[in-house]
Amino acid sequence: MTSRLLPCLLSFVSLVAAAAPGIAADRIQPARMEAEDLVSYLPEGGAIETRLDEDVTGDGLRDLVFVARNDEVRVLKVMAAYADAFNMGYDPIGEMRMGDAPLGSASLGMKKGVLIVEDLDGGTTAIQSLYRFRFDRKENRMRLIGDDVSLYSRTNAHDSTSISTNRLTGLQIVKRSVVGEDGYTDQPEQKKKVSTAPVWMEDAPLPEKTLGWGE
Repeated sequence: MTSRLLPCLLSFVSLVAAAAPGIAADRIQPARMEAEDLVSYLPEGGAIETRLDEDVTGDGLRDLVFVARNDEVRVLKVMAAYADAFNMGYDPIGEMRMGDAPLGSASLGMKKGVLIVEDLDGGTTAIQSLYRFRFDRKENRMRLIGDDVSLYSRTNAHDSTSISTNRLTGLQIVKRSVVGEDGYTDQPEQKKKVSTAPVWMEDAPLPEKTLGWGE
C-alpha cells in the first residue's frame, strides 16, 4: 500500500511546487494611487514631478516612489504597498529633501532590489547626484547604501569635484579637476573613511553638504 501511495504523493508535491510561483505572481495588488489620492502626501499646492510604480520592498506588491514639488520645496517619497485578508493600501516608509532648482525631472529606477534616484540641480554651476537606497525589512525603512555627487561648471568657469561614497563599506573617493587655460587637469584621487552606521532616507545628506558647497 505504501509503495503505491508514494509516487502519488510525490506527484502532488511537485504540482504544488510548480504552482507556487504562479500564485505569488497573481497576488492581489492595491489600487494604483492617483494624483488625487496623494494630495495629503504632497507639499502644499505641489504636484508630482515623476513617479515609479514598482516593487521596492521585495514582497511582490507594487509600491510607489515619487518626486513632488511646489515653488519652494521638492521631496522624494516612498510608499510601501500592503495587502492582507482585511485591508490594503500604502504606507510611507521614506522621505528625502531634494534640490529645489532642478534642471529637468529626476530619474527613478530599480535594479536588483536597489532604488536608484538621479538628479541634476542648479544653474551655470550644477550639482549632479545619484542615490542608492535599499529597503531594510527589520526597520521598515529605506537605507542609503551609496551616493555619487558631482559639482561642476556648465561654462567651465571653475574647478569640479566628484565624491563617491559607499555607505556599507565606509569608503569615500574624492576626485577633483582644476580648470586652466588648457582645460581641466585631474588631480590625484583621495580615499577617505566615513561611518558605516545606517543612514536612513530621511537623514540622507544633500549633495551640497557632501561637497561642502556654500559653506
